[in-house]
Amino acid sequence: MSEASLPIDSEVSAAGAVRPGDSYVQSFARGLAVLRSFGANAPAQTLSEVAQNTGLTRAGARRILLTLLALGYVTNEGRLFRLTPKVLELGFAYLTSLPVWTRAQPVMEALVEQLRQSSSAAVLDGDEVVYVLRVPAHKIMSINLGVGSRLPAYCSSMGRVLLAALPDDVLKARLAQMTLTAYTPHTVVDREQLYETLLQVRAQGWSLVREELEPGLVSMAAPIRDMSGKVVAAINVSGSADKADAHYLLEVCLPRLLAAAAKINMLLGAAQ
Repeated sequence: MSEASLPIDSEVSAAGAVRPGDSYVQSFARGLAVLRSFGANAPAQTLSEVAQNTGLTRAGARRILLTLLALGYVTNEGRLFRLTPKVLELGFAYLTSLPVWTRAQPVMEALVEQLRQSSSAAVLDGDEVVYVLRVPAHKIMSINLGVGSRLPAYCSSMGRVLLAALPDDVLKARLAQMTLTAYTPHTVVDREQLYETLLQVRAQGWSLVREELEPGLVSMAAPIRDMSGKVVAAINVSGSADKADAHYLLEVCLPRLLAAAAKINMLLGAAQ
């Protein structure tokens, strides 16, 4: 790894491993690790479970949990600790720092009204997309989606739009290390086929994914660009595969989706 590609304030040890520099606050990083250890699979944890799930000692986990308890980010019931709604402040600080999404919501609401299909906006975070805005029409997925939800990028329409926007060398490296799971019989898990699919998405400027993430789900996505033209997010419309044939998707949904994306792009440029 070249020095120019290292994270800010990092250094390389004699063994070649990247390690944080002097300004790295390890206790803060551990506190974030404790917060991230809670989730759908672990909504409540004991002190021992937090220590085990974060790799911390019991004493270290205890200090962090008591600090978070004093700050109001966790609560405890006997031996169990849970997150409190105050944690949402951390995520919504990100959303409120991007006022474009406030102005994009009416555009997406109009799109949902036109098509009677749900619409969402997401950004790329590693190998996943993170939902930053969602306007539901009706429940079509067994997955309960909302702001902050994550889905694998490689088999979701918004994820493919965002992956396709990466520089080719970055995209190839990302695909090489990505874990590809077949969620349905239709999920593309062959890396070469996936790469070719992403090249097609890049060329046409939109993505269509049918029943690759969940049976019965079809989704189309388009890119959201900033003032410089860089793809920074994606929006989609999603609905039932049984009710959306190829003609309806390409002749009705796609033009309206692209028009909504263009309008949000204009808002994003105006917000800069």
